[in-house]
Amino acid sequence: MFTSVDDVSARLAETGYLASPAVATTVFLAARLGKPLLVEGPAGVGKTELAKAVAEVGGARLVRLQCYEGVDESRALYEWNHAKQLLRISAGRDETWDETRTDIFSEEFLLTRPLLTAIRGDDPKVLLIDETDKADVEVEGLLLEVLSDFQVTVPELGTITATRRPFVVLTSNASRELSEALRRRCLFLHIGFPDEELERRIVRLKVPGLDEVLARSVVRVVGALRAMDLRKLPSVAETIDWARTLLALDADTLDETVVQDTLGVLLKHQDDVLKATAKLDLDAL
Repeated sequence: MFTSVDDVSARLAETGYLASPAVATTVFLAARLGKPLLVEGPAGVGKTELAKAVAEVGGARLVRLQCYEGVDESRALYEWNHAKQLLRISAGRDETWDETRTDIFSEEFLLTRPLLTAIRGDDPKVLLIDETDKADVEVEGLLLEVLSDFQVTVPELGTITATRRPFVVLTSNASRELSEALRRRCLFLHIGFPDEELERRIVRLKVPGLDEVLARSVVRVVGALRAMDLRKLPSVAETIDWARTLLALDADTLDETVVQDTLGVLLKHQDDVLKATAKLDLDAL
């Protein structure tokens, strides 16, 4: 998929994703070694967008498993189309059970879910297992077989093995600790808040109508907020939203009134807004 680390940086940039050297290097190694990539970091720093950018660069289909509490095998791997099976059983009343069973447990009645979809077929795919830490611990057991051997066992059909391995990205906000068994199967990448220069470049790329001076001011204010003890620190996604907000308001400078009126774009809790209002010193930035 990539010829070098520089190739990763250049091609991701073409999609609008500006990768740090650490990100580009780890993506290159994951592609070259055929290893899943576990990406941890705060919400809104570009973990999911990285998987989307890799899919776009590689001309691959993005297959996404969105994890949540209660997600199970039927949502992650496969399930049988029970309604269609019942109709088939009703239509074949004169058949023996062995004849009917062979038919209803065939491909025609199989509903594939993301994990099984990702390992079937010869077309290039990127499998995104998003917010892995939100799933129950038991779900990690489902992932181990897929990430170890890229195969899934369907008792009625046998073992289905990938003929072309997908590029796999698992994301985590670290709300719970993932198992060591799962971590061992992956290359690890932590994406934190970018440095000031990289974030300014991201803002300029995503909000091209924002002038250079205001972009620098936006990034500095966000950096000052991240230095505070807040419940939810503003992430890159909020920085971009704030830049778009200022552009929509035709603001050409950051003064106290504009900042206070738009803090709700950056901060998501009232106590954070009050703390920022009291502590933020624009003159010192």
